[in-house]
Amino acid sequence: APGPRGSAPRDDAPLVLAACSGGADSMALASALAFEAPRAGLRAGGVTVDHGLQQGSEVRAAEVTDRMRALGLAPVEAIAVSVGRGGGPEAAARDARYAALDAAAERHGAAAVLLGHTRDDQAETVLLGLARGSGTRSLSGMAWVSGAGGRYRRPFLQLDRHTVREACLAQSLPVWDDPHNVDPSYTRSRVRHEALPILEKALGKGVVEALARTAQLSRDDADALDAWAARAEADVMTTAPAAAGGAQAVHLDTVGLHGLPTAVRRRVLRRAAIAAGAPAGSLFARHIEEVDRLITGWRGQRAINLPGRVEVRREGGRLVIRQG
Repeated sequence: APGPRGSAPRDDAPLVLAACSGGADSMALASALAFEAPRAGLRAGGVTVDHGLQQGSEVRAAEVTDRMRALGLAPVEAIAVSVGRGGGPEAAARDARYAALDAAAERHGAAAVLLGHTRDDQAETVLLGLARGSGTRSLSGMAWVSGAGGRYRRPFLQLDRHTVREACLAQSLPVWDDPHNVDPSYTRSRVRHEALPILEKALGKGVVEALARTAQLSRDDADALDAWAARAEADVMTTAPAAAGGAQAVHLDTVGLHGLPTAVRRRVLRRAAIAAGAPAGSLFARHIEEVDRLITGWRGQRAINLPGRVEVRREGGRLVIRQG
């Protein structure tokens, strides 16, 4: 248990890490953590990830660790990662970054990792989800708490980017502006510097706040529908035997599925496909719509092939989903 408020944290006190790129958002976060942690009886550390995508990135990573140490954070480390190409440059960098943060949290036994995402980041995420047309969950943006065991926390989601930058100026915190943030070859950069300003010009101020509010409303709806789908899945699942070779298989009752609202039924189908071995990141709305037609528009269609070598076939009154 933490010590009394305001006392120096004990050596066995829970450790909280700040993920810090050196930008205004994450430097303000690191400073806030350094101030608040000892008052809450917590230890505070920091991690910066060197993606190796720019000249001199290792030098900047070293500078960021020095700045975190100057704030009083410990332990502090810089982690160099290799960014792949899967899913595009932004997704690949994000995957590499979170893998490094997960490893750092495990290595140091951290109770939580704080991320500096702001309300502006949330608005951009919602707009990107809207453009993809991938449903309520995409419109729900980033969660306050996410990751395995609730590892990741985003305490700045209600703060706008301008306020966070002002906090850095007030404390004379040196910050680094990543040139990738203004590079139009990155989708998020175009949303930030082109799409959102155009929307604000056309619709007036308040677009960012409205998009962030939409994220919370969508998240509430998505959470409720997901909980409904989890209960419905138990009702319509008839058997779950292993297919030939020991592969996963899921059997669902088509009559029970047909009686569900579309939003719930498609969630059940997605959950079942993932349980059978389809990778969640490669399973898109169009895939689930095709599977759904085996329920709502049955005309003797052939089996449907999903990512991950998963096959969906209707056999009489059952929907059989298996990897083979």
